[in-house]
Order: sequence, then C-alpha cells, then structure tokens
Amino acid sequence: MAKKKKAKVGYMISAVAEKYSLHPQTLRLYEREGLLTPSRSQGNTRLYTEEDLARLELILNLTRELGVNLAGVEVILNMRDKMAELRTQMEEFVTFVREELARMRDRGMQARFQTALVRVGPSLTPPPQQKEKTKA
Repeated sequence: MAKKKKAKVGYMISAVAEKYSLHPQTLRLYEREGLLTPSRSQGNTRLYTEEDLARLELILNLTRELGVNLAGVEVILNMRDKMAELRTQMEEFVTFVREELARMRDRGMQARFQTALVRVGPSLTPPPQQKEKTKA
C-alpha cells in the first residue's frame, strides 16, 4: 500500500484578509517585501498555510501593537530565523559531543578527549579556578 502525502491546508488570500481584517493588497505587499511566502496552487492562487498564518500574526503584532515598521519587521524575522538555525546547529553539536564522549568512555579514552578540548580552545573548557590569596 502506497503512503499518501499529507496535504497541507491552504487558505486563499480573501479568507486570510477577512480573518485578520486586512486588505488583500497588504498581504501582497508583505509578499513583495519578502515577509511572507505563501505557496501557489496550479492556477497560481496564493495559498497560506498554518505556518504562514503564524508568521502573519507575528508581523501584525509587531506592526500593530509595537509600532515596528516593515524594515524593522524584516530585521526581526531574519534574526529569528538565524537564531532558530543556530539553535539547531548547537543541538546537533551537543548531540555529537555527547555521542563522542560516550564512545570514548566506552574505550577508556575520556582523559584524551578532555586533553583535546583544552587544545581546541578556552571557549570549550571551563575556566580554571582561582586560588584564594591568603594573608601572611
């Protein structure tokens, strides 16, 4: 039995505009500015997914509630995207290090790994503890 692709629900521009009390031209402007990228049907109709609607809600919150202009919204959205990408990369790195530590522990090589960390750089190792000065 072949697996069916799960189709994403897509909302047409008129439904989205009505739901959020926007003019359809505003949604087209957001698309031109690169803030939203709705998918397209075979007939080239814009279809907004749940992810698009969540992004639109963020855009509207920034513009309506916080008074951010579209250039500021673009910067904020780009920063959010980059932060999400960095978070993913860090999670992958942490997983890799944990797996390597487990492998080295299994081989009895944990001390060699810690020595290698020191060689890599101070950013990966905890700072050395300073001894308290005693008065003579």
